[in-house]
Amino acid sequence: MTTTQPAPPSGDATTASGSALTTVAILCFGGLVAALTQTMVIPIQGELGRLLDTSEANASWVVTSTLVAGAVAMPIAGRLGDLFGKQRVLAISALVLLLGSLVCALSDSLVPMLAGRLLQGLAMGFIPVGIALMREVTPPALTATAMAAMSATLGVGGAIGLPLSAWIVQDFSWHTLFWVSTGLAAVMALAVVALVPHVRDAVPGRFDVIGALGLAVGLVGLLVAVSKGNAWGWTSGRTLGLLAAAVVVLLVWGRYELRVTDPLCDLRVTASRPVLLTNAAAVAIGFGMMAQAIVVPRLLQSPAETGYGLGQTLLQTGLWMAPGGLVMMAFSPISGRMIRALGARTTLIVGASVLGSGYLFAFFLTTAPWQLLVANCITSAGVGIGYAAMPTLILESVPLTEAGSAVGVNGLMRSIGTSVSSAAMAAILTASTIGLGGQELPSETAFHLCFIVGAAAAFLGAVLAAMVPSRRRA
Repeated sequence: MTTTQPAPPSGDATTASGSALTTVAILCFGGLVAALTQTMVIPIQGELGRLLDTSEANASWVVTSTLVAGAVAMPIAGRLGDLFGKQRVLAISALVLLLGSLVCALSDSLVPMLAGRLLQGLAMGFIPVGIALMREVTPPALTATAMAAMSATLGVGGAIGLPLSAWIVQDFSWHTLFWVSTGLAAVMALAVVALVPHVRDAVPGRFDVIGALGLAVGLVGLLVAVSKGNAWGWTSGRTLGLLAAAVVVLLVWGRYELRVTDPLCDLRVTASRPVLLTNAAAVAIGFGMMAQAIVVPRLLQSPAETGYGLGQTLLQTGLWMAPGGLVMMAFSPISGRMIRALGARTTLIVGASVLGSGYLFAFFLTTAPWQLLVANCITSAGVGIGYAAMPTLILESVPLTEAGSAVGVNGLMRSIGTSVSSAAMAAILTASTIGLGGQELPSETAFHLCFIVGAAAAFLGAVLAAMVPSRRRA
């Protein structure tokens, strides 16, 4: 049964070290499972139209819906955690993931599949709430490392999801993907309900329903337009109209949030220089993370007949990419020590710089799979370091009562960065092509340009991090 404890003042330890480690392990496992569901359908993305008896355009929403739902869920779940208790929101998120995975596992047509994928996306709120809870249930010596590990699950889940999913699809039915996620979600839900402590961390206030709806409408319009811009055309009326409507809705939402008594997001806190610059860096680093996740697999799978492609199968590509996820997780304890020794700001600068260096490595060395493996490991190390530092920077600058909401907004900024990156990389790869066997394939110049753009985004993140006011550490 879940235990109830008083919330600690200023992050003092509330549990014994063993119990704290158990909580951290459960939360990291949950974050990993939630993030894994975001990329698990990539191996079957090209087959979804046939499998669900629909058009490819309709089937593409199976991926888009989850990404958009995850972005919307993060700030809303964070605020719900602040108001009603973080453990409760974690348990609900785990149950939502379980339900969504089960619906997908039983689906053979588009509508129920979309419903299940939307639920899986909403479960992404688990990650920012879990990060915020760690400050309350871990002793100070463990907090930085714990938050680093939890934050890294955003990248690790996606990194290991591709090879795992490719293996499952190759040897089993595509439904098995969702039965596996159903089983993992069931374990995650039971562990959260039974073993994650419930602290009295709820704060007085009411949930801003109008603010949540306004943010959801604005973000859905923005992210759908960005995600579908390449398919619809960036100058089409549908894309431009949706972007304009999203901007108007978000501006009205911001004005409303500044006037309401209990806002969904305290924009005055969000607009403070440390939080604003950290969130801007999150967009840039999220852009950099997604760029390598899109470009490197595409280059690995390009036919060798092009003269620059490496001719790898989907499973081989996943295996070449998998070490990056392990590197990302391995850097979690290293990142925690860096945060304690150097501070979160310097650690974020280092992470963004390492990420950019990985792209420069890839720009010059792409003639063998092992070279891209090394480049992927470098970029993954940078993502792991950077993602670890951002929650600490945010939590250093906001009151405890806004912890969940602030970390949720930071997660949203990462999602915006990944969405913009996905659209930008697709645009670059389709702008410069060569013909081979009746197919149009990205040219070598396009791949090189992608690496340059990824490096520029990462180094921009380092510059933004350097502009965050430094804090005097004890």
